[in-house]
Formats: sequence, C-alpha cells, structure tokens
Amino acid sequence: MSRPPIPPPLSDKLAQAMSAAVAAHQHGRLDDARGLYAKVLRTEPNHFPALYLLGVVHLQGGQAREAVKPLAAAVKANPASIDAWSSYGVALAMAGEHVPALDALDRTLLLAPRHTGALMNRGNVLSALGRHGEAVESFERAIALDPGNPEIANNRGNALCQLGRYDEALTSYDRALALKADYVPALENRGNALIVLNRNDEALASYRRALAIRPDYADARYAESFVLLRLGELQAGFRQYEWRWQRSELASYRRDLGKPLWLGEAPLSGKTILLHAEQGFGDTIQFIRYARLIARMDAAIVLEVQPALKRLLAPLAQGGTTIGRGEALPPFDCHCPLLSLPLAFGTELASVPADIPYVSPPGDRIGARWRDRIAAGGRRKVGIVWSGNPSFRNDRNRSMVLADVAPLLASTDAAFVSLNPGLAPQDVSALAAMAGVVHPADEFRDFADTAAVVAGLDLVITTDTAVAHLAGAMGKPVWILLSYGPDWRWLTDREDCPWYPTARLFRQPKIGDWASVIERVREELAIAARAPIP
Repeated sequence: MSRPPIPPPLSDKLAQAMSAAVAAHQHGRLDDARGLYAKVLRTEPNHFPALYLLGVVHLQGGQAREAVKPLAAAVKANPASIDAWSSYGVALAMAGEHVPALDALDRTLLLAPRHTGALMNRGNVLSALGRHGEAVESFERAIALDPGNPEIANNRGNALCQLGRYDEALTSYDRALALKADYVPALENRGNALIVLNRNDEALASYRRALAIRPDYADARYAESFVLLRLGELQAGFRQYEWRWQRSELASYRRDLGKPLWLGEAPLSGKTILLHAEQGFGDTIQFIRYARLIARMDAAIVLEVQPALKRLLAPLAQGGTTIGRGEALPPFDCHCPLLSLPLAFGTELASVPADIPYVSPPGDRIGARWRDRIAAGGRRKVGIVWSGNPSFRNDRNRSMVLADVAPLLASTDAAFVSLNPGLAPQDVSALAAMAGVVHPADEFRDFADTAAVVAGLDLVITTDTAVAHLAGAMGKPVWILLSYGPDWRWLTDREDCPWYPTARLFRQPKIGDWASVIERVREELAIAARAPIP
C-alpha cells in the first residue's frame, strides 16, 4: 500500500489555527472547531487533515449532509485513508445516500478487511437497501472479529426480523443483552420480535425491562401500548399510545396547531373542534366513528382527512366542515387527533362505539356502472384484497401476493371483484386471464368509488387493509385474513371484532402460513355458496 500523501506545511498562522481547531474539537467545542477548520481550508482547500476533521465535526454534531462534502474531498486528497473512507460511508448513510455509502464502505474494507465498524455499518446500509440476507452476512463477519460488541448482535437481530427469522433474531437480541444487560434498544427490539410471534406477555415483560432502565424511552412506551391494546386493555393501552408523539418516526405527523388539545377533560358545548387524521386510511375510517359522539356534545366539527377520504367521510362532520389534509384550516377552538379519541372517551371493550353502518357511499353512478360489469350468474359477488400499502411498518407480514390468493380466485363459488389498487402490470395481466374476476380498482378516483362498488357486493375478503375498515364501517360482511401476530385492533384468539360486528377473522396458525388460511376461506365460501344469498 502506498504511503498517504504528506500535506504541505502550513504557515505559522494556519498551523496555529489548525492546532486551535484540534484543541477545540478535543474539548467538545464543535462550533469553534468547525470554524477554525474552515479557516484553514479557505487558504489550503486540499489540506487532508482539515478536510477529514471538518467532516468528523459535522458528523459528531449530527450534520451528516454537511459532512459529505469535506469527506468526499478528503478521500480524493488521500485515497489511502481508511478512516476517511469509513467516515465518508457513515456520512452518506446518515444522509440517506445508501448506494454510494455502500461503495465507500466497500472501499474501506478493501483497505482494511478486518475493519469491524465498516462491516457493521455496511450491514446497516444493506438493510436500508432491503438486502437483508447480505446484511446478516456482514454482521456475522463483524461478530467474528468483535464478539463482545452488543450493537452488532442487536443489528443482526433486526436484519433477521426483516427476513422473517424471528426465533434466530431473539437469539441475537439475547446475545446482545448477555453482553450488556441494560441495552435498551435490544430490549425493545426483542419485544417487537415477540409481538410478531404472538408471545404477548413476554413482549410486555421485555418492554417493561427497557422502561425500568429508561422510563422516558418513547419507542418502548409506544410498543407497550400495542401489546396492551392487543390484550384488550384499551384504557391503559390508549394512554400509553399518546407516547407516539415523542417518537422521531412520527415527526411528520406532529403539528403545532396553536389551540389546546382536547382529550375529554373539558365540555365542548358551543365550541368548534378540529378532528384530524394522522396516519393511515384504515385508522381514519376506524376512528371517524367518534365524530357522531362529538356532535352529541353540542360541538361544531371541522373534519380534516386525507384527500382520498374527503368525499366519502364528509357526512361524518355532522353538518360541519370537511377539508382535505393540506387545505387551509377554518377557525376552531380545540383539536383532537382521531387516534386519541378512544382515550378521550375512555373506551373499553364493552363500550366500543360499534353502531354500524356509519359510512356509506355518495349517490353517484359508479356503483351501478360496475354492477352491470360484474357477471355474477347467481353467485355471490365477492370483493378481494390481498395486499396493502408496502410502506406500512408490518406489511411484509400482513400482505399476500397474487399467487397466494390464486387458489381462492379459481373457485367457481363466487364472482370476484379485485379491489386492490396499484397492481403491478404482471398481476393485472394475470387477473385478466382469470375467468370470473374483474378489476375495477385502477379506475377508482378515491375511497368513495371503492365504497360504491363495495355497496353492491355480498361479501368482502381482505387482508388487514383500509378496505377491511371500509367494509366493516359500511356494515358489509367482511372476512379479514390476519397474520400470526396481527395488529392490535384484531385482539387475540377470537374470530369476531368488537369494532366491526359484521367482521369475521381468519388467523394464520403459524407465521407465514397463508396457504391454510386461503384453504379454510375457500371451504367456508363453498359452504356459503350453498345458502341463499340474503
């Protein structure tokens, strides 16, 4: 390996600035150090130590994007510097530039194949790119070199979870905790894996161990809320769920509305309250039911929802104002996010407001148009949805692919209507080749159109998607196909749902086993086909 180039000597004045910068850096005065390194670089723009250390200062200050430029110049000035390439890779990864980050970390490992930090960061980048199998390999190489590092074991567990290898992930988290018993992220991640495995009491214990160490750890509080809700402890669960606002993941949903938050403690008579959607379509449909309870409190409602739900849900404003997210807000006195309404009303399992239907399609012609195109031939008309939004945090477990539902769609016991929007071209072609299946979803303008088609169906069969909530809110018979460790709202060990009285739940008997769920649904559909259509 060639020797790194020796930087040219600095003038006395710049040498003093460099020495002062290093001293400020060592004493944690990052702003002073940043300014002094920049001063050196104004005179000597290719001075490697100043370039490298300026990048490091930016990284230490959480300024990844600002770190990229000086570190890119540093590796150009000294391409043999292991530390510069490694830091450059970290800066790129933190800035979300994962492909060039991987290149930089691979360059680091060409120079230093046993660089543990580069191997771990490479694994993190591969995970961010969705290449989880390669990430596991990178973490395992790092563990072989540094078996006492709990962070690597924790990150390996995360990659294994993404691959659906939850039992192995638990072993990895337990390894991290054996190395560092108070390692809070590993305790939280361990709980997350246990939730998917439906081991709820163990998950709760893991979160509570984390919270005993860090009571203000919002991620563990938030995760604990899901277990409580899944176990039917709604009041305690919804109290904990308010911790969601402290999580960086929900930063984009946090809003400073300049008006008080209403959580049920004050009378609303004569006031105007803003009820606003915050997360997914299904959440909005599920919790918009509380608007009717608000209206009974002699309050005027401003309802803010996703634009795709505005036309459908406008009647739920109870004579008030409905706007799409992003539109100008009218005056209001207080506000409440929709997912905080169960807390505001002290909801328990026995008091879930489940007076359905509370959603119905507007009176336009799309439903009639599609009824004419669905050739049922005396069979039940069945809507089908097998996948949801891939950005949903648990989509890999809740969604299926078309091949999974193909045995059901081959059944002659029903005329199927695909309600899955945004299909891949190959799936559209495959559906077109299936006799008795029509696919109107690509022509839907919004959920009002979806509802208009659902209104003309006899049954909806869907995974855990917004259409499950839509059908349930409309009072339509709906069969909901659930993963082994499903979302909290479907509770545990039951086939009914207190939120949607017309829902029937079909649960996986083990992780990933959609085949047995589809077979059971196919059998039940055959039984239903022999009964008169209501």
